[in-house]
Amino acid sequence: MPSPPRPRIVSDGTQSQSWHIRVSAILDSVTERIGLSLGWLILLTVLLSAGNAITRYAFALSSNAMLELQWYLFSAVFLLGGGYALRHGAHVSIDVLSSRVSRRSRAWIDLFGTLFFLLPMAMLVLYLSWPVFLRALDTGEVSTNAGGLLLWPARLLVPMGFALLILQGLSELLKCVDELSSSRAKSMPPETDAP
Repeated sequence: MPSPPRPRIVSDGTQSQSWHIRVSAILDSVTERIGLSLGWLILLTVLLSAGNAITRYAFALSSNAMLELQWYLFSAVFLLGGGYALRHGAHVSIDVLSSRVSRRSRAWIDLFGTLFFLLPMAMLVLYLSWPVFLRALDTGEVSTNAGGLLLWPARLLVPMGFALLILQGLSELLKCVDELSSSRAKSMPPETDAP
């Protein structure tokens, strides 16, 4: 779990936070609220899945719309939860490497990975998925299954999920910048007043 933002002691003895941490805290708060609300979607998905199984095997009834809704809910949890996973460190990382280096080196690794891998990839997927969503919305595209649902809500989940991942990536980037600037400030000698 990520550590809370570190307050800084300024020269007059009061605590302040850099703008990096204040903006990051706002983005983290948005991600946290969305992530926690996804827990309810998981519960709804489980209940819907159980209901689908019971009606199919107990009453020999089946509904493609209910099966597709189940898939939509699972997709929503998976896609919209990416930023939440990133915030809580539940994503794939190189722990073997990062556990053996200093906080400053980890911040550099995270900064590099975020700038050159995470953000460009997420922006590309967002850019490419938006027209797919718009086309599905404009044409009223429907599932090819009998009794299937409209596809635009499922298509919208992809750009929404990657937009949320980008926001959390920016938050993580700001934390790296703050870590690097605060560790640099600690390593600098104190300023003295020249006569």
